[in-house]
Amino acid sequence: MRVLVIGKSGMLARALVEELMRRRMAFEVVGRPEVDLSNPSTIPGTFAGFTHVINASAWTDVDGAETHEREATVVNGESVGVLHRACEVSGTTLVHYSSDYVFNGRASTPYTIDTPRDPVSAYGRSKARGEEALEATNAREPRWLCLRTSWLYAPWGKNFVRTIARASRERDALKVVNDQRGRPSSCPALARTTLDLLERNAVGMLHACDAGECTWFEFAREIVRLAGREGACRVDPCATDEFPRPARRPAYSVLDLAPTEVIVGAMTPWREALAEVFTRLEA
Repeated sequence: MRVLVIGKSGMLARALVEELMRRRMAFEVVGRPEVDLSNPSTIPGTFAGFTHVINASAWTDVDGAETHEREATVVNGESVGVLHRACEVSGTTLVHYSSDYVFNGRASTPYTIDTPRDPVSAYGRSKARGEEALEATNAREPRWLCLRTSWLYAPWGKNFVRTIARASRERDALKVVNDQRGRPSSCPALARTTLDLLERNAVGMLHACDAGECTWFEFAREIVRLAGREGACRVDPCATDEFPRPARRPAYSVLDLAPTEVIVGAMTPWREALAEVFTRLEA
């Protein structure tokens, strides 16, 4: 395989590069201004020479998308279609990441890969557009892999784990919502799963997250424990409406992992994945 990673400065891109290096796989990385998904004209017309293009670039500002939906849709939706067409020209497989936000959050059992999309936020709509662009192919067999994921975190970058760990060192009490339930996703674990799937020629729609489920409150409590601040920093549960945000968050966003686990085996439980990230957590 020869892999091109788009999004060199991103949290997930860094994890992908580390894993590609660990496996001694041939790869290149590009980012702005070479390939800028906010400007589709920068996307090449072909990706000849690469077996796979991994799109690790995205509009990730969930609240900002409410007032900049057009911009978010260009990055998360329209540019995905342009990438897909360029990959089709060169016979290259496109790997793209989508989100639990394409669902409405009103379920009570894990969302399957074929659950109808029903986003309730601008960000969710932009990610749904990306999925639709992939599914619009005329090929009988898809030459793309779309991985829905959720609650991404890593030892680096701006994410919930680093924010809570830092806050626990600075404060003696935290309030975290306890009425939103989902699956955390470690970027290093997601990178491993991605490449495992590519090595098995997986295509189509799949879900990839850490195993198990929790609320943000339960997640935060484990972060504080791993930070060695249990007892020194209290974590209190609260309701979503105590912290109003511009974008609606899904109350339930647990993604069904069964089809993915059939291909690559069991996903890492979220507590284990979190503990692994903590061994490398950047201050």
